[in-house]
Formats: sequence, structure tokens, C-alpha cells
Amino acid sequence: MYIDIKEYKMPKQKLSAAARRRKAARDLAEAKSPRRTRMRAENQRLRRAAKKAGRNIDGMDYDHNEKRFVSVKKNRSGHGKGTKKHNTKGKK
Repeated sequence: MYIDIKEYKMPKQKLSAAARRRKAARDLAEAKSPRRTRMRAENQRLRRAAKKAGRNIDGMDYDHNEKRFVSVKKNRSGHGKGTKKHNTKGKK
């Protein structure tokens, strides 16, 4: 059986209403942090420039560690090395 990735939706976490509100507040605070705001702005700027230059970047995200566009699959936290010992957040 083949599942089209564009139509697949991750199952929601089973959280109580109170836990869902706390999680939403934590997620929003992280998304609005100065680090994430800078990264989002950089991603948008580089993506617009790449499209303007005629590059095909469909299915790709900008990797802030490698400083280039990589596949969405590869651009996960830690690049498969885990996040406890090999956390990439804050590293240059």
C-alpha cells in the first residue's frame, strides 16, 4: 500500500485540554524566541533569493548548520544522531 506523503497527517497527541493549552503556550513561546525569529527570517530571505535565481528547491529546507538547502527528510534535529548527546541547537 502506498501512502501519498502530501495527504498523510500525523495523529494528534492525546492530551487533556489543560495540557494542550500549556503545550500551545510553550510552542508559541519557542516559535517567537529571538533565535527562532532570526532563523525563520533567514530561511525566508534565502528561499526567496533561491527561487528568484531559478533554483528548484521543492521539497527542500534550509539547513542552518550546513548552510545550504537539504531535503526535508535530512533536515531533522541532530541529523539522525539523536538529540541528547548530539544536539545541534546553538552549535555553529
